[in-house]
Amino acid sequence: MSQKHRAPQPRKDSSVASPSHRRSLRKRRVVIVSAAAVTAAGLGAVAFVMNANAGTVDLAHQVLPAKDGWAASGSGTTGGSQADSSHVYTVSNRAQLVKALGKADNSTPKIIQVKGVIDANTDDSGRKLSCADYSAGTGYASAAYLKAYDPATYGTSKLPSGTQEKARDAAQQKQAKNIVFKVPANTTIVGVPGTKAGITGGSLQVQSVDNVIIRNLTFSATEDCFPQWDPTDGDSGNWNSQYDAVTLRGATHVWADHNTFTDASHFDSANPKHYGREYQIHDGDLDITKGSDLVTVERNQFTNHDKTMLIGSSDTDSVGKLRVSIHHNVWKGIVQRAPLTRIGQVHIYNNYFDTTTVNGYAPLYSINSRAKAQVVAEDNYWKVPTGGKISKLLSGDGTGSIAGGGNLVNGTSTDLVAAYNAANSKKLKTTVNWTPTLNAGIQSSAKNLPTELATTTGAVLAN
Repeated sequence: MSQKHRAPQPRKDSSVASPSHRRSLRKRRVVIVSAAAVTAAGLGAVAFVMNANAGTVDLAHQVLPAKDGWAASGSGTTGGSQADSSHVYTVSNRAQLVKALGKADNSTPKIIQVKGVIDANTDDSGRKLSCADYSAGTGYASAAYLKAYDPATYGTSKLPSGTQEKARDAAQQKQAKNIVFKVPANTTIVGVPGTKAGITGGSLQVQSVDNVIIRNLTFSATEDCFPQWDPTDGDSGNWNSQYDAVTLRGATHVWADHNTFTDASHFDSANPKHYGREYQIHDGDLDITKGSDLVTVERNQFTNHDKTMLIGSSDTDSVGKLRVSIHHNVWKGIVQRAPLTRIGQVHIYNNYFDTTTVNGYAPLYSINSRAKAQVVAEDNYWKVPTGGKISKLLSGDGTGSIAGGGNLVNGTSTDLVAAYNAANSKKLKTTVNWTPTLNAGIQSSAKNLPTELATTTGAVLAN
């Protein structure tokens, strides 16, 4: 699109927000409808919730509303809503989840309801697996690895290679085989209300498929037992881990709604240091890469994490794709990448960013626009503690753009780009090459977001 979107002047707060495109989740009470009643209705064994304002709501069969972000483009996002009764599953352990997902290339519509917490680090019988179980038989040993690649003897100019690196890779592949769940096209994965539904230690991989919905789940403790040492990463090297809680690679039409993402119960502050660098066992929360496109991320909570959301895996990721809408989410206890954007057209609106340090997670920045990304950030709210610098809420490489206005910092209308540009030599551009239109429900004032989103985001129905 050739139309330019220029950053408007700061606006006065409005006391009346735009009407929402969907009913509020506040004051919602949970009711599980009996299986007999559901079967009689011809809907299969699905769970319902009772919204105090709207009556019975069928989470499993809901589809993305019209014009609700980029994922509503074209054919929209319907997930497994067309599943027949034989393709509606309720799962409560890893083996059942694997069976319900089936083969990654099976595009038959399916609904997978997660009941309770699924521990990905278990075998098919439900036995708990440890890092030692994954390394058994590979020859990997932490002490031997640390000795083999000590920069003092191995150097800092090349990646590890040889016996211990091969063993580390083999152990990592064993863990991946167990904890990575590949999601087929036309699938809805949804937490059953009232069961504290979620996946711990696992990674949902949505790769080269279309039409997926992920809702009402808590993703926790996604951890890599075997991070790789890279002495060439940065000035002092880094430990790099695998496994995002949810990863999109070449995926299209994906709706991530009402989920909670957290490192709990193992926070980064508990990580040891090796070679003077943090032994990082966490990767991303929700990464959107490898030409993924037409994604809506809404009403999630991102907490207690470092590198939270990556859009575009590199500066050479796919031009013309990576179109993402991010709205009505809460970011708290986040260090960076909320999100980091490359190349794509990204709309970030009506989010609440609390930049208070939580559990040792001290913020570096919220939004990063680089590699010619075209970001529109509008009507968001930042809470910045005393001593926090507004100029550090954004970041960039001098090629990215951030347009938009109506953003508030501690309740005051603030030009975030101007604050950033005044303090940095690599300036953010203020115009973009597109105008958002898929933004049903956008609120023209951000002032009530801190209180509103506190009770209407995350896996609020799973508890």
